[in-house]
Amino acid sequence: MVAAARLRRVQERAKACNTYVDKFREVLENVAVHPQNRNNPLLAAREEAKILYFVVGADKGLAGAYNSNVLREAVTRISATGYAKLVVSGRKAQEYFVRRGYTVDKAFIGISDKPFIDDAVRISHYLTAAYASGEVNQVYVIYTHFYSPMNHHPMMQMMMPLDLPGVVLGDENLEADASPYIIEPSPKEVLDLIWPRYMETLVYFTLLQSGASELGARMIAMGSATTNAQEIISQLVLNYNKVRQAAITREISEIVGGVEALQ
Repeated sequence: MVAAARLRRVQERAKACNTYVDKFREVLENVAVHPQNRNNPLLAAREEAKILYFVVGADKGLAGAYNSNVLREAVTRISATGYAKLVVSGRKAQEYFVRRGYTVDKAFIGISDKPFIDDAVRISHYLTAAYASGEVNQVYVIYTHFYSPMNHHPMMQMMMPLDLPGVVLGDENLEADASPYIIEPSPKEVLDLIWPRYMETLVYFTLLQSGASELGARMIAMGSATTNAQEIISQLVLNYNKVRQAAITREISEIVGGVEALQ
């Protein structure tokens, strides 16, 4: 019941954020496709693959296979490509990687099932600083996308360099009229201004999606546990009544036998 109540709130915020992210991405795409941004480092594919993985897990258990699914997806991706930095959200994710010998460079704890925009801003600043400094050349987020309380799947998305529909990294053939908008004061200044906000929004989106998935998985898991407990209680009550009835019957038989012996 607690998970269901929290899920409704997080689900509403995730739905609203999804619409906001889609519109933000549309605006950013129209700015990024401008020829003046052709050589912008945010859109340039760097040669050496120094990858930062941001893995969004949970702080608590009792959520079915939620944690194991997203962490297994993360290990598969990391094993295939390697990593330069590993950043996690959630105590379970941190403990999982530490037990397996991975170096966790940064862990954000206590926000998994109730994320706020301030948490997303802190995480986004850390990720963008690592990318802007050249410490890493690619940033990926691995999170759980929420479709319904019973339907949520791990996903990986590139965060930096910007992976936008219709924008090809390093494209040298952008046309002058590729963007339908007149952008002031300049496409580069606008892109430099709005991309940090987009990163914050994107991180917030992944936190909300994962939070809704965690609460949905916990609601289903606790519902199943409650049903199983009720079935076990019913069986135990039935067995108790049978044993009690047998004991009473045996006592009555002993009494009757004793009376007959006295006669």
